Parts: sequence; C-alpha cells; structure tokens
Amino acid sequence: MHELGIVFHVIDRLEELAKENSLTKIARVTLQIGEVSGIVPSYLTDCWKWAAAKKELLAGSELNIQINKAVTVCRACGKTYPTVEFAKICPYCKSQETELLSGNEMMIKEIEVPDDSELSESEEDFKSTEDSEQSESKEIQNA
Repeated sequence: MHELGIVFHVIDRLEELAKENSLTKIARVTLQIGEVSGIVPSYLTDCWKWAAAKKELLAGSELNIQINKAVTVCRACGKTYPTVEFAKICPYCKSQETELLSGNEMMIKEIEVPDDSELSESEEDFKSTEDSEQSESKEIQNA
C-alpha cells in the first residue's frame, strides 16, 4: 500500500504551505487523483484519517478526492479518447501508437481554512487574500 507514503508527502507539503501562510489549522483538503494513477481512494482516505489525527494542523480535517478522467491521444490519427474504456488501442484508427495525456496525476487542488470565527489574526489575513482571489478556498498547485 503506497497510499500511506502519499499521505505523508501531502501532509509534509501542507505543513510547508501552512508555515508560509501562517496557518494554524486546515479544515479541508481537496486532492485530484488520476483515474489510472494506481491510487485507491478508500485506502487514501483511511490513511488520511489516521495520519491527520496525529497532526494539530490537520486534526479533524476532511479529505475530498476528485477523480480526473484518463485521456489518451493517438499519435497516428491525433484523436483523443477515454483511456479506461479503450486502453492502448485507438478506437478510431485501431493504432497502438498512443500516449496517456491525463489521468495519472495526483495534486493538491484546494486547501480550506476553518470558518472566520475559528481563525487567528494571521489566518484572517490569509483568508482575506484568499477570498479576493477565489471564494472560500485557495487553489494551490503541488509543485
């Protein structure tokens, strides 16, 4: 099960981002994972619950998982198609000269801080900046 290692990596990155933005609490994290990434969402969620409970920053936080569809492009005809349905054989020209475009990724999409009543002053500043950029959640791409 590599999901625990993935969770540890995500938590390390969240701790870095929290430090950079003076956050003391994270309420919700949204991860995007590719449909053919090999990550099992239920295992990831179980590992999250266990590991997040051990971190003050993440205790009680919620993990949301969004699945990105896998898309493949055919190098012979240039068309794209759903990977899971057709695998490596292009449904248009039957070529096996194909390449996965998306569906193998894993990234932190959003980090949400608690409601205003639960924020410290520095977190209020972060949330104000966040709100001006995009409603109540800040998109942070995993580098």
